[in-house]
Amino acid sequence: MGENPYLTRKLEAIEVKTPKTISQLLSEMSKTGFQGRKLGEAIEVWIDMLRSRDLTIIMGLAGSMSTTGQWKIVKWLIERRYIDVLISTGANISEDIQDSLHGYYQGHWLVDDEELFKYSVFRYYDVFTDGLKYREVTDLIRGFINTLKDNYPYSSREFCMLFGKFLFERNIDSILATAYKHRVPVFSPALVDSEYGVAAVLSRRIDGRNVVVDQMKDFDELTEIGLRSSKTGVIYIGGGVPKDFAQLLTAAVGIVKGGKLEYPHKYAIQITTDAPHWGGLSGATFEEAISWGKETKEGRNIQCYCDATIALPIIAQALAERIDGRVDYPDFSWLFKGLDNYKA
Repeated sequence: MGENPYLTRKLEAIEVKTPKTISQLLSEMSKTGFQGRKLGEAIEVWIDMLRSRDLTIIMGLAGSMSTTGQWKIVKWLIERRYIDVLISTGANISEDIQDSLHGYYQGHWLVDDEELFKYSVFRYYDVFTDGLKYREVTDLIRGFINTLKDNYPYSSREFCMLFGKFLFERNIDSILATAYKHRVPVFSPALVDSEYGVAAVLSRRIDGRNVVVDQMKDFDELTEIGLRSSKTGVIYIGGGVPKDFAQLLTAAVGIVKGGKLEYPHKYAIQITTDAPHWGGLSGATFEEAISWGKETKEGRNIQCYCDATIALPIIAQALAERIDGRVDYPDFSWLFKGLDNYKA
């Protein structure tokens, strides 16, 4: 039969030694197996993205990562332009403000939740926060909403950029303030599934305002970014709506350009704890996505099944160790015309 085509890349066992950086450890892990290997391969794909020319990097950020101390990593990625577009849940871009202004506390998952309610303590698994101060963030968002025009159809990208400016001018450290400063567009296609929804209802029912966020405009703006991009790469932290929003971009671009599904993402990374056998989008494999034309067999596609609170800090630290910066990234100035003249 000749040489065995399957036994070509020999696994290399990890050796414990000092000194050793995080990036060195990940490089060694990429030569092992299982999810350790996938984590090591993920950093290599991300670095390839950063070195690629004419590439737009889109991050989908699901869940409530900001409550677990991850939001400053996202800020850093924006500052370094290691991502070009952020698609986030409303939770991630509101609960970072809670941390910035009031803080979170390490708690426990085995606790009397009725007792927490009496003390106005909100719980996220093993993280606590002051519920009364949380409502102050709701009021902050409500106050911002009341500066906007009634009946004008804002995309969530416009809403987030204007709120980022609002926060930046008030020196409130946050993902949106950083995105505003560095001209990185942020979309939140399920914005109201968070304190933004509560704040919007208060603005409408108590303050008599009628501020509108147009989700159709959202996707049209993202499609325009796709049409102006030579190629795209995606990084998904979790799955959910942010992942699907970015995945659907490829279909929209293909249909607009003539009806062919020939514009897949060239790179794709996902960190998730969801499994494919339940049939949901969050755990769907990139192999499945190839059938939809969203990824390509020739692309660099890596999925790592790992808690993102473990994987993201490790990958970010490795990026800091291995990459000095990114020179070639898209210019989105066309999206921000007139923004600096807006007064809140």
